[in-house]
Amino acid sequence: MTKAELVAKIHAKAALPTKAKAEDALDAVLSSLREALAVGDSVTFTGFGSFKVVTRAARKGRNPRTGKEIQIPAGKIVKFTVGKGLKDAVK
Repeated sequence: MTKAELVAKIHAKAALPTKAKAEDALDAVLSSLREALAVGDSVTFTGFGSFKVVTRAARKGRNPRTGKEIQIPAGKIVKFTVGKGLKDAVK
């Protein structure tokens, strides 16, 4: 599903007056999610899942082109854990 398709579904299900309003609502949700994760907060949608920032440790890897071993630095990533409601809906 693309962003445009999601906006169309939000427009239809939320009965918003225009697709532009639906896109504004989606952008506001995504922006709020991004801001919360940027400061290290976790975001939970009950029945859907949760997003949290975790630190990945430094590790060794290999350059696939040359086979040379490289050091991959530690970094932060976003982890999504699926909720029971979503897991059951996908089954």
